[in-house]
Amino acid sequence: MARRVTTSRKALVTVAAFAIGLIIFFPILWTFLTSFKTEGEAVASPPVFLAFHWTLENYAEVNQRSHYLLHFYNSVVISFGSTLIGLVIAIPAAWSMAFVPSRRTKDVLMWMLSTKMLPPVGVLIPIYLLFRNSGLLDTLTGLVVVLTLINLPIIVWMLYTYFKEIPGDILEAARMDGASLRNEILYVLTPMAVPGIASTLLLNVILAWNEAFWTLNLTAAKAAPLTAFIASYSSPEGLFYAKLSAASTMAIAPILVLGWFSQKQLVRGLTFGAVK
Repeated sequence: MARRVTTSRKALVTVAAFAIGLIIFFPILWTFLTSFKTEGEAVASPPVFLAFHWTLENYAEVNQRSHYLLHFYNSVVISFGSTLIGLVIAIPAAWSMAFVPSRRTKDVLMWMLSTKMLPPVGVLIPIYLLFRNSGLLDTLTGLVVVLTLINLPIIVWMLYTYFKEIPGDILEAARMDGASLRNEILYVLTPMAVPGIASTLLLNVILAWNEAFWTLNLTAAKAAPLTAFIASYSSPEGLFYAKLSAASTMAIAPILVLGWFSQKQLVRGLTFGAVK
């Protein structure tokens, strides 16, 4: 029997949810507002929230100083390219772990996840030397490869979790009907796991889009994504907060829009298999 929820309890939970959401969103809102301030107003004490002289000078200077569209293009190629290649590798891997399990499956999964616990700086020098000697330094190909390998454990883990919720009897029926392994994965398993695959794609696109350590250390100018675009507004003379906020707003706006329009699909994928 479902427990009755009172109106006052619903109101309290709603207010608490809005308060938590505002706290989480406030840094983004403050960055957005600061991008329209002058440098003096950006560092004013006490800070000015809305009563300031709104200006677009920061955006104009950022666009004049930097090639935003080039950085945007690099971010799109790196984030979507690494995620799609990761999915191509991870779907068969997760299928084998979910439907052809062995005693070592969980050990392999834990080993894969443990690679994410290694501080990136610990392998920076060997990877940098490999990239330099192979000609992959400051190239989109190099960044796609390294981000694919970095995020691959997460992609496999997420897909494995979704695939485990799919009844194995359906795949057995497909095999009895003569489906090959390739057709089983492409035409039976993948369509059934579309919500999980979509949420995996979206989350890993966000992770790759926001990756700063590798993009800053393995690029210079040609393949620099939006993370490097933001970092270029930090100088030895100090931070120009208004211009930095304008650059940050331009960098996070595309991924915020993507997240906003895909939130239903993302929630559906994250709750895939939670209710039976």
